[in-house]
Amino acid sequence: MVTGLLAGVFWALDTVIIGIALARTEFVSTELAIFLSPFVSTFVHDTFSSIWMLIYMGIKKQYKNVIRAAKTKSGKFIMLGALISGPIGMSGYVAAIKYIGPAYTAIISSMFPAVGALLAYIFLKEKMTPLQLLGLAVSIGGVIVLGYAPGGPAGTNMLLGFVCAIIACLGWAAEAVICAYGLKDPNITDEQALQIRQLTSASFYGIVIITALKGWSFTLDLIPTKTTVIILLAALFGTASYLCYYRAIVKIGASKSMALNITYSAWAIVFALVFLKTLPDAKSIICGFIIVAGSIIAAADLKEFFGKKEATPTLVE
Repeated sequence: MVTGLLAGVFWALDTVIIGIALARTEFVSTELAIFLSPFVSTFVHDTFSSIWMLIYMGIKKQYKNVIRAAKTKSGKFIMLGALISGPIGMSGYVAAIKYIGPAYTAIISSMFPAVGALLAYIFLKEKMTPLQLLGLAVSIGGVIVLGYAPGGPAGTNMLLGFVCAIIACLGWAAEAVICAYGLKDPNITDEQALQIRQLTSASFYGIVIITALKGWSFTLDLIPTKTTVIILLAALFGTASYLCYYRAIVKIGASKSMALNITYSAWAIVFALVFLKTLPDAKSIICGFIIVAGSIIAAADLKEFFGKKEATPTLVE
């Protein structure tokens, strides 16, 4: 339970620090910089995250096992999930931070456990109870109210920011369903899966997206600046968040871990207040609570979550 909560705390720090980086001159000085900022920052973030993981796995002497895991069918599913979550989901997430701020982005994207539960029902034939479906509807309703509330974030790109946050939500939900299949392989650990994920995402960004957008010149100019150091720090907290999240899934199961992980929406509001002096209004707080509560109801078995469900004996073939 503590590990799952730490995943939320670390991701909230990642979110706020990325917001600080995107507000710096390098990302707002020209129209080209504004356009490239979500893609370049995500590429640099995931590259640094993969480097942090390489250091971590090197200390644990797991390089050979990672290579072996990547060659398996399950490893390839993890790569697919990485492509959906990284290039699609993370780009939307970073863009949303830029357009509507870290607190609002964290609140909206916290819907991903509910969306993941719906995708699992469709593609993995996992059933959702009427109460879980109600929770999903409540979460979606909270997002709609937040997006159109008069007290929402100001700016000409407000609608685009909300759309980007929803794209991030869908990307992360899809990754959870795809990777759930890949992680069924007992020969692949959560740490190996994370290393595969980060390397896949960073490689795709660099080879395909940054090249297609002709953003290498901008990226290379960014590297020697202080902004890169800020992203490096954000990637450290992001990597720690993923490690805690994957470990929590192994220890207490996916539904409980997702329910704990989305507490980052609340932590992000706290950190945004501390570091950015951003104070959300009453409507934002209420909508955030509704979204988080609905997501927990949709993604988790509440009886099991609160320890009121009897354990089911494990069947061994």
